[in-house]
Amino acid sequence: MDARENKLKADLVLSNCSQLVTCRKEAKDLVGIIEDGWIAVKEDRIVALGSKEEVCSKVDYSKAEVIDCKGKVVAPGFVDCHTHLVFGGSRVKEYVTKLTITDSKILEEMGIKTGIMVSVNMTRDSSEEELYESAYKRIYNMMCSGTTTVESKSGYGLSLEHEIKMLKVNKVLHENLPIDIISTFLGAHGWPEDVSKDKYIDILTEEMISYVAEKNLAKFCDVWCDDGYYTAKESEKILKRARDLGIEPRIHTDAYSYIGGSDLAAHMNFVSADHLNYTPREVIKKLSKAKVTGVLLPVTDFSVKHPKPFNPRPMIEEGMTIALATNCCPGAWSESMQFVMMLACRAHSMTPAEALRAATLGGAHALSMEEEIGSLEVGKLGDMQIWNTSNYEDVVYKFGGNMVEKVIKRGKIIVRI
Repeated sequence: MDARENKLKADLVLSNCSQLVTCRKEAKDLVGIIEDGWIAVKEDRIVALGSKEEVCSKVDYSKAEVIDCKGKVVAPGFVDCHTHLVFGGSRVKEYVTKLTITDSKILEEMGIKTGIMVSVNMTRDSSEEELYESAYKRIYNMMCSGTTTVESKSGYGLSLEHEIKMLKVNKVLHENLPIDIISTFLGAHGWPEDVSKDKYIDILTEEMISYVAEKNLAKFCDVWCDDGYYTAKESEKILKRARDLGIEPRIHTDAYSYIGGSDLAAHMNFVSADHLNYTPREVIKKLSKAKVTGVLLPVTDFSVKHPKPFNPRPMIEEGMTIALATNCCPGAWSESMQFVMMLACRAHSMTPAEALRAATLGGAHALSMEEEIGSLEVGKLGDMQIWNTSNYEDVVYKFGGNMVEKVIKRGKIIVRI
């Protein structure tokens, strides 16, 4: 009998990887490097990984596509767990003017409109087709930079009609693109200029969240809890309603002030708390105990020249799960998780291992998908990227380029560069 008959028949094998960076859960070095590693995929799942001998003892790859990765790094696909991908127009004029002028009165005199409502108005004025086309281009660039799963929030509609329009665009993008797009309802990103906040909260809790839940348009519900936006008490009302209807809560909090949003995240065991620039250490301890993932956004701190950049060290010391994300949006337009890692290491003193784990397995935790994606382990989806370098640390050392040579989603090659 041919010994191959008792082996799993692989469809794809990556052989001779200079570094097979697994980011597996129990990795003591955080990234779980296997030197000269092999990894095999059958259909959409990883079926074997390890040394050549280990993989070949379990897998028949005689009919598989085999990619020789000598001199290459193979890593999990990036999980970009916090973005605002669907929006209309551009705020480039605001951004470039603010590089040298920060006085709001001067900006107003120059006719430069600023803030979220600028994007709200441009998004409302855009058709579904226009929003789809612009978001498609951003996601394509993300794919080419190694992202295989991306979260996409609404939040520039601030009305039932326009929030639903954004979520429908997310749904069509998910159906038409080879990567996974996870929707979040962020109706509480602000409130319309012609409606009071109290009235809008009633609309959110009595109409909008109910519709989103009924039509199954979002996995998560988010709120911006910060000075000038929603209080912790208001956020609790909105997010409790969402949870009651089967939509899990996340929260933008402590970005520019500490007003109790992170305490709420710990108390209600939210999936994630995002930004965390002003979070006190005692609250970090509570978040860690409640297993709330902290999502950190280096591009935002960079783009706004944040007065208090986030500090990941207390979070890591207290045992929090940390995720990194682009926060791609009109105010922080980045499509590259590689750039996110560079900033996290250089501007926020994370190690390359901490940054890569946060950009992969951490992001999966922030989406409650850690059993499926985020690391290379037997049974998980074959979501991988191949880098044209032999050392994974080069991704934070060699600025301005793109390490990616190939991207693999569910065992299928979706990008070849």
